[in-house]
Amino acid sequence: MTDTHLNTDHAFLLREIEQFFYREADLLDERRFDEWLTLLHEDIRYWMPIARNVRRDNRERERTREGVEAAWFDEGIQTLRQRVEQINTGMHWAEEPASRTSHLLTNVRILETSGAGLEEEVRTRSRFIVYQNRLDTEVAWFVGKRNDTLRRTDSGWKVLRREILLDQTVLLGKALTVFF
Repeated sequence: MTDTHLNTDHAFLLREIEQFFYREADLLDERRFDEWLTLLHEDIRYWMPIARNVRRDNRERERTREGVEAAWFDEGIQTLRQRVEQINTGMHWAEEPASRTSHLLTNVRILETSGAGLEEEVRTRSRFIVYQNRLDTEVAWFVGKRNDTLRRTDSGWKVLRREILLDQTVLLGKALTVFF
């Protein structure tokens, strides 16, 4: 294969992944959470460590460690389904009335690909801004980075792992009810 062919394949894959993420953002912003769940792999790990302020020479402690320390989220598919089910009841105190959100995703990069066909996996890194507005004056901004692993399935790409890295140490919103 020539370098041009590899670049074309990479560009096509990147565009395919970007479109997947943009569709996912639309589903979340349109509150189509049940459809959003179909984009998640049954073995998903949905993890958001807590950020903390540390000295420059101690950067490895900037985020809580996976499986060892507390996290904002450390969930699998069952917990995510339960959260969606709770929101869909209309009885969720922090989501009644429902929040309006805008998910903005940028700087999508493919870090690594492995496998082929239905065994293909793609590791990506991206930046996000999530805007949340509820009632008249409740506003929250979430800004950060995402590391995602997607796996190709017979029904399309599925999120196998999502690591959400917020660029804030204190959450200023009243509740953490949005999905990233």
